[in-house]
Amino acid sequence: MNKQELVDAIAGDSGLSKADAKRAVDGFVSVVGAALKKNDRVALVGFGSFSISNRKARTGRNPQTGAAIQIKAKNVVKFKAGADLAGKVN
Repeated sequence: MNKQELVDAIAGDSGLSKADAKRAVDGFVSVVGAALKKNDRVALVGFGSFSISNRKARTGRNPQTGAAIQIKAKNVVKFKAGADLAGKVN
C-alpha cells in the first residue's frame, strides 16, 4: 500500500474527504518525525511504538572490490508492533 492508497482507505473508512485524510496522514508523518528528531518515543497503544536507535560506526566491505570501508555512526528509526497489530497479522 502506498501513501495515496492509504489516504483513500482512510477517507473511505472514516468518512473524511480525501483532502482531509491526506492532511491527516501528512500531519501524522510530520509530528512523528519531529518527535523522533527530538529523540522522543511515540507510542500508540495497540498499534506500536516508534523510537530512535543509535547505530555505531563499523567497518564494512565494498562488495565489488572487497576493500574495507568505514561506515559512519547514525540514528535509525525503529518500530515495534503492538499486541493488537501483531495479533491481526498472525
